[in-house]
Amino acid sequence: MASSCISLKCREHDAGDKALIKSLNNLEAGQASFSRPPTMRTACGSVIIQHFAIKSPFFMSLGASRLKRRILVVVLGLGSSLSFVACGSYSKTGPPSGLTNRVLASQSVTSTFSFGGLVLINGIYDTVPRAAPLSAGNSPGLMVVSPTLNIAAAFDANTNSVYAIDTTKEAGIGNVRLPGPTSSMVFPTATGIGYAAIPTATVNGFSLLGAVDEMNFQAGQLTTIAVANAQTVISNAGGSQLLAFSNDSNSIAVLTPSAAVPPVDLSCYSGTPNPVCTMVPGFDRPVYGIINGNTAYILNCGPQCGGVMASVMVFDLPSLTVTNTIPVDAATWALLNGSTLYVAGTSPTNNACTGQTTAATTCGRLDIVDLTSNTVTGSIVITDGYHDRMDLNVVGQLFIGSKDCTNIGNVGNPVGEVRGCLSIFHTADNSVVIPPDNGDVNGLQGFTTRTVEYVAEGGALRVYDTTQDILLINDYIPQGTVGIIGYVGDVKAIDFF
Repeated sequence: MASSCISLKCREHDAGDKALIKSLNNLEAGQASFSRPPTMRTACGSVIIQHFAIKSPFFMSLGASRLKRRILVVVLGLGSSLSFVACGSYSKTGPPSGLTNRVLASQSVTSTFSFGGLVLINGIYDTVPRAAPLSAGNSPGLMVVSPTLNIAAAFDANTNSVYAIDTTKEAGIGNVRLPGPTSSMVFPTATGIGYAAIPTATVNGFSLLGAVDEMNFQAGQLTTIAVANAQTVISNAGGSQLLAFSNDSNSIAVLTPSAAVPPVDLSCYSGTPNPVCTMVPGFDRPVYGIINGNTAYILNCGPQCGGVMASVMVFDLPSLTVTNTIPVDAATWALLNGSTLYVAGTSPTNNACTGQTTAATTCGRLDIVDLTSNTVTGSIVITDGYHDRMDLNVVGQLFIGSKDCTNIGNVGNPVGEVRGCLSIFHTADNSVVIPPDNGDVNGLQGFTTRTVEYVAEGGALRVYDTTQDILLINDYIPQGTVGIIGYVGDVKAIDFF
């Protein structure tokens, strides 16, 4: 703060210090003696006088026949301090917390002494600063962020409400109450508009269940697009096109939200393609997809979800046609990296834990799909469960999380094998590490400037050293866990670092 002495105010106070000394010299009228000239340091008006003895009529008039050197130094030091304070009076920039490498963790209430909310974390030291949590209800869990990180949103399971946060101001934009719980949200742009899939949503006046709700926080408006049993929603880059996936369905809904008519749009029930909704059949229990330009990679869950065959279908968005089908072991979640698609799931049949020393009898699979040749080039044994989290970090490690997996041992009393829902896949050599922890993986967050990974697992926020695949232990986090009271339901970085 004090190093920036280029402001006019700083220069004025530096000049004031010099003028003060000159005035004192003039008042001395030759009675002040210096063993050497006073030394001035140019940083923000700081003044160093190495030796100063004075006998002056000016100070005689104040009732002192002689003023000791240290008194004068105090006077000049006070002037210098005032100059320093004035130099430091600048307009504060950045967020109110003062942090520039921020991470948010959603924390739900676990006692009467703790309130739920979004906890700010110093993403460099992995510590919780002295800042009040951002309001997001009492039981926030699932979080999403906009591509520019200017908006973060959290779903509060206690009230079925979504709270939106302006991350620049660290303040709420508003909240909307959904007609049911959601496990899938997306904010495709920097505007205050998001979308949530609500499988149990009811539509007044209709015997319908399921919807994709458009949440316009700027206008305070909620628009419902009725989609039967809508479980998951994804968006293209501009938010002009959405894909909605429904439970126990072999179709997907292709939506144009800008054409929807509020408050309730029933276009998906018209039976024919229309400007708002087109139902596209021919899939096999589709549950998720990744949109890349004009192509969507649709994950067919297949047998894991009551269907026939798990696969990845290459879906052309302009023509709404499938151009290729790639069989995989199982498919509930995926991550795209260049021309490689990583696909995870747990097959009801091909689920042996071959190659792993574990008491678990069921394991999942990670299939590596080369999109250039549309073939599977590798199949890796990982933890089981329903996979719905992935993150590829800066050192080429793919963190894979699931829920409802096989938990072995007790991380609180680690005797023998301890195993949970987290797998770490090394893309360099195709090896896998299963960390000794328990519980569902609710959030993953890596960074480009640090070799660590934040993992929300079993309600705790772990910090993994990705150079060793173990918990990071230091003076800030001696247990490898960020000190947050309550259940951590998700984690998201809100600064690029």
